[in-house]
Parts: sequence; structure tokens; C-alpha cells
Amino acid sequence: MKEVAIPFFKNILLMANVCDHCGFRDSEVKSAGGISEKGQKITLTMTDSEMDLNRDILKSETASIEIPALELVLTSGALGGRFTTIEGLLGQMKDQLVSINPFAFGDSSSEKGGGKFAGVIQGIDQIIEQGRLVDIILVDPAGNSYIQNVYAPDDDPNMRVEEFERSDEDDDELGIKHMKTEGYEEDSS
Repeated sequence: MKEVAIPFFKNILLMANVCDHCGFRDSEVKSAGGISEKGQKITLTMTDSEMDLNRDILKSETASIEIPALELVLTSGALGGRFTTIEGLLGQMKDQLVSINPFAFGDSSSEKGGGKFAGVIQGIDQIIEQGRLVDIILVDPAGNSYIQNVYAPDDDPNMRVEEFERSDEDDDELGIKHMKTEGYEEDSS
């Protein structure tokens, strides 16, 4: 485990595990700070495939990812926390979608469902391999996700970062509603 400072963002914890017996490898990222005061929505409009696919991205475990052009939404918790490039994250998304939907291809797939699913996988491939330009939206109620601003310290003309007030449902999922932050010393239970 290692704490790393991301320039123009905040500190994160990088965790890597390797099984000495079977060689399985896994890595995960967690915020080294607390939950931000507000949630955050980051919208990247891709304009240069090579540059945009090489941007660093930190997707926290509480963030969802949307690619409206593909009608694709990966909810929070999918993939866990990841620190990679946009290209790497797209590859991981594709791998996860294929691995959890083994019957979406071949003779087990329905024409309607399999066709739509195959279209999403093909769309991800087009973004990675053929330079298809899309919007990528990262919504994180905890405010702990990040897409690299390649123009830093100036504003990125292709990225919009919006803060939002969390909903009661967001606060409940993050455990904030049930968190006692005052007077807990007096609680005898």
C-alpha cells in the first residue's frame, strides 16, 4: 500500500496484491481523504482520440461511468476503485462486461439482447481502436474521482466539472445519514 499525491487533485492510496501461489494480481485505489462536501460530475468531450485515451483517470469505488453515445452506464461499485488511463478503463469495462455476460454471444444469445450488447462492446472497441469520439461522464457522490486536465493549471476546454448536492439516497449509500459525528462520546451503547 502506498499513498500517492495526484497533482491538482488529492492524495490516494494505491493497493496491489499478488498471490504467490497462483500468480493472481489485483490492484485497487482508495481516496486517502474523506468524503468531499459535495458530489462531483465530470464530463469529458473527447476531441483528440490519442490525447484523450492517454489521460489519467481515477474512478473511485463510489463513481458511476456513463457513455451516452453507447447508452452505457456502469453503476457505482462496478470495477471498484481504479487509477489508470481512459483507454485502460475502457478495456477493463469491456472485459468486465464480457466476463459477467457469458451468454451474450454465440448461440445462447437472444437476437435482441445479444445484438444490443454486441453493439456496446463494438462501440468500446471503436473508441479504443478507431478513434471514435464520445462524451465520458464520471458521476461521484463522494467527490473522489478525477480525470486528468492536460491543460493544467489552465482550465480544460473539453472537460466540465460540476459540483452537486448529494441526494438523501446518495448520503444513505455513503453511510453519511447514519454517521454520528457529534456527541458520540456520551453514547453508552
